[in-house]
Amino acid sequence: MKIYINNIKIRAKHGVMELERSVGADFMVSVEAECPNELSTLTDELTDTISYADMAEVVKQEMQIPSQLLEHVAGRIGRRLLADFPTLSQVTVRITKLVPPIPGLQCEGAGVEIEVMK
Repeated sequence: MKIYINNIKIRAKHGVMELERSVGADFMVSVEAECPNELSTLTDELTDTISYADMAEVVKQEMQIPSQLLEHVAGRIGRRLLADFPTLSQVTVRITKLVPPIPGLQCEGAGVEIEVMK
């Protein structure tokens, strides 16, 4: 079973340039987690699954810790999700900086995607 959250919009202070870390930028974060336990499909009980509200809270907390590299932030989010929710076996984290500071580049974002496994 996969549990996912698509495109959490967050303002955070990540980037190599000092201005990015002081002013901040808008990011979209998506997470997808593998949960081998499918008990909740039988019981209809929240206690038998992973709450995506709890997963979103981890993402928000980790995004508030400034980093130079999105790779670092994505890895940190993935490792924290695996640590906080031991029934997860794998997490995919995708972070997109909506307006990357690249002169002359017009795009809908740039970012990273990482898979973290136990």
